[in-house]
Amino acid sequence: MALCSRIMHRWRILIVAGLLAANACPASAIYKWTDAAGVVHFADHPAPGAQKIQLDVDVVPAVRTPPIPSSPQTVTPIPYAHFTIDSPTREQTFFGEPVPVHLTMQPALRPSDELRWTLNGRPLDTETNQVGFALPGLPRGAYDLVATAIDRESGGTLNSATVAFYVHRPSILNPHHHPH
Repeated sequence: MALCSRIMHRWRILIVAGLLAANACPASAIYKWTDAAGVVHFADHPAPGAQKIQLDVDVVPAVRTPPIPSSPQTVTPIPYAHFTIDSPTREQTFFGEPVPVHLTMQPALRPSDELRWTLNGRPLDTETNQVGFALPGLPRGAYDLVATAIDRESGGTLNSATVAFYVHRPSILNPHHHPH
């Protein structure tokens, strides 16, 4: 047990010394001392009985390269006056049933646009350009749903507001328990 304690103590010393060296300025001093309990300490300021340890650290300044200016692109905004997920509603809770999904958009989806859905940041595998469908069999949990219209000609996009909803499952111990 004592050997293990000494090994761990040495690792702590090496880790602290490494951290201090990593944050040290060029040719900065580190002070080392041992307290009455035999614990070795390191600091960047002197303490009674401390031994000065000189560190010569080469610091290479970070070189920031300015971003390469890109040619200005004109993206035509997608002209939908209304683009809202109306089902599920915000913070709605479902109890194991399929989750109905519906997007209201005005005007209707243009032929040059594509509609995509994401659930928790992952694309949903739905039929192309569906504004309504159901999500059956979702496991218990919290979900974020987003609809995105993409203009295939200009590359412009329009995202709906994220709708958070929850799915609960009946308890295994009481399958008839259905909280409201």
